[in-house]
Amino acid sequence: MTGIQHIDYSRERCLVVDDEEPVRENTVESLQLLDLEATGAEGGEAALAMLEEAGSFTFLITDMIMPGMDGLALIERTRKLYPDMCIIAMTGKAKSYKYTDVINCGATDFINKPFSTDELEAKIRRAIIERNTRTELNRLSITDSLTGLFNQRHFYARLREEIARAKRQKHELSLILLDLDDFKGYNDAHGHLAGDELLSKTGGIIHSSIREDVDSGYRYGGDEFAIILIDTNNSAAEVIGKRIDAVLRERLGISASMGFSQYAGDMSAETFVNMADKALYRSKEQRQLPSTK
Repeated sequence: MTGIQHIDYSRERCLVVDDEEPVRENTVESLQLLDLEATGAEGGEAALAMLEEAGSFTFLITDMIMPGMDGLALIERTRKLYPDMCIIAMTGKAKSYKYTDVINCGATDFINKPFSTDELEAKIRRAIIERNTRTELNRLSITDSLTGLFNQRHFYARLREEIARAKRQKHELSLILLDLDDFKGYNDAHGHLAGDELLSKTGGIIHSSIREDVDSGYRYGGDEFAIILIDTNNSAAEVIGKRIDAVLRERLGISASMGFSQYAGDMSAETFVNMADKALYRSKEQRQLPSTK
């Protein structure tokens, strides 16, 4: 099937909601035939309880006309709670709901009952492709293409999120600002292509030196980098910084100046960064060669 994008259905988990058991069970079986993990719920309240308990569903496929909570209400609640979930509305009475109303309340797509397995698969396939495309575009918009780290635009957004979380959960939060020493001299001696390669490798070293899906690294600008460290105090941040510097020296033959700061009180994100920036400036001053007399 050349030219058709491969979709890994095994990574999807579907919740089918319909008050009619035969319809619900038939839909679940159709999804399972496509190698999708699927289970059913008999109504909106039951579906919300299952979504909250499991927390790992990627698809909600719901009937529109149900006793109690109807499909529109379920879609609206689900979209608010799980903004990334794919939602397909289904009904046997298409004229009762306008397509635009269903989409506007948060559904990804709409399908009329009765439907074939092929038709359902086409809807699911399109939803997955659109979701994955949005995810990739979002990733590219916040990623520095040279180093693979996040970019400065995402740095401040993420920093504010982590500050709010640190306040709420009362855990420690630290920041490292890192500047490669004499990067201009390296560029002048080896050329800009070599300089770009050095920055790229630095990004890889930073990424491999921090906890995946916990801490985060950023290209702050030029040859300057930032690292947000979750539940980490200043002393632990300095240990991580020294480890990164040692690897930079060993693998790339270049050192780095660093500034550290630990969040305290009600300081703003700008103050937090400014503290690390001042510490970085002092570090760079200390690394400068003494002048000859």
